[in-house]
Amino acid sequence: MQQKNYQQEILALIHSGLPQAELAEKLSDYHENDLADALAALTPDERQKLYAVLGVDTVAEIFSYLDDAEPYLKELPSEKAANVVSHMDSDDAVDALDDLEEEDKAKIVGQLDKDSAEDVKMLLSYGEDEIGSSMTTNYICIRKDMTIRQAMSELVKQAGENDNISTLYVVDENDKFYGAIDLKDLIIARAEDRLEKLIARSYPYVTDHEKISDCIDRIVDYAERSLPVLNDAGELVGIITSADVVELVDDEMGDDYAKLGGLTSEEDLNEGVFESVKKRLPWLIALLFLGMLVSSVVGAFESVVAVLPIVICFQSMVLDMAGNVGTQSLAVTIRVLVDENLTTSKKLHLLWKEMRVGLVNGALLAVMALGFLGCYIHFFKAYAWGQAFLLSGCVGVSLIVAMVISSLVGTVIPMLFHKIHIDPAVASGPLITTINDLVAVVVYYGLAMIVLIDMFHLG
Repeated sequence: MQQKNYQQEILALIHSGLPQAELAEKLSDYHENDLADALAALTPDERQKLYAVLGVDTVAEIFSYLDDAEPYLKELPSEKAANVVSHMDSDDAVDALDDLEEEDKAKIVGQLDKDSAEDVKMLLSYGEDEIGSSMTTNYICIRKDMTIRQAMSELVKQAGENDNISTLYVVDENDKFYGAIDLKDLIIARAEDRLEKLIARSYPYVTDHEKISDCIDRIVDYAERSLPVLNDAGELVGIITSADVVELVDDEMGDDYAKLGGLTSEEDLNEGVFESVKKRLPWLIALLFLGMLVSSVVGAFESVVAVLPIVICFQSMVLDMAGNVGTQSLAVTIRVLVDENLTTSKKLHLLWKEMRVGLVNGALLAVMALGFLGCYIHFFKAYAWGQAFLLSGCVGVSLIVAMVISSLVGTVIPMLFHKIHIDPAVASGPLITTINDLVAVVVYYGLAMIVLIDMFHLG
């Protein structure tokens, strides 16, 4: 079945000249995400007319799906923008406001209705790396002393404002979190049943000031549609939904990917040149000095190059393979270190496994290098068969040794970083690669000097 282009259908409807009521009814069949995609293809005047047709509730839903709400909010008068933000879930409202400059943000926050302003200010009070900054106040809350009938009535009452109804959260007489009830259990319960019987008392939760990076895996492991967020007093202040979890995981992966690239954090398209330079420069300076060290080590083997110039032809191959293996081990180790219950024996097992992987891969590549490079050196560099295979054998042995050591380095360094409570992703790809360049240079040129020149007197 061919995928429909809903964006084109939406644009065709908007430009069709239908009466407003009919247009609103037809557009209500489309998902808000598809409507959000269509906004960019409209002119500002067309968008203003569309907002009037859809109504503030639908517009608020559409704005929740925008990657960057700033240009659309700035098209609206501040009071209308505040009205739209007031109708958004608190976490989506904060995301939309974060796209604005501080002056525009303050102006809109000042015009929000009381409840929305309190929710938004609460979420903005948390650090970007804290769970509280990503939670929503869109949830159903009931008291533990209610009857089944009262709980159902409260559900119907609150569902008009809060649509996360799959789980009902229960508080006690002191407004402390007491437990949770699955909506299905409440629906099938008999009126004479006790509410207490339905409440899951040992329900998982997170706290508002927890670091996202510290608890994201725990949240994912529970695989619930939502989890309660409690403050230090044990009071329910919000929930983390499955949609929030997907976004948080995506952000965490983006940050880790950025760190593997040698950046301090993930960049975006709207970031200025200076901000990008500030993120990249510290690592580049550190790598510059490490690169100088590698170059000085290469310089120490000038005598080898002078006697046997052909060895320089295969330097980059040995260095690249060592760097690649080290980066692979780094990626595997970072993924494994996510497990907080990782024991010392498991770490040693990982170290032993990565070294064996490096050894086997190195041995296979060494055999290939021995054959192919031996023939290449003989036919294209006019060396005798014996000398050609001595040279290719030196390259092969260098690959084995360098790849085993690189696997070791790529595993040990993130483990050390993790041990001293530094994010192991900071042991980034460029850092590992540069260290392994140093290892590979010493191994390759050291073997060439000892074996080819000192033992077999090639040159």
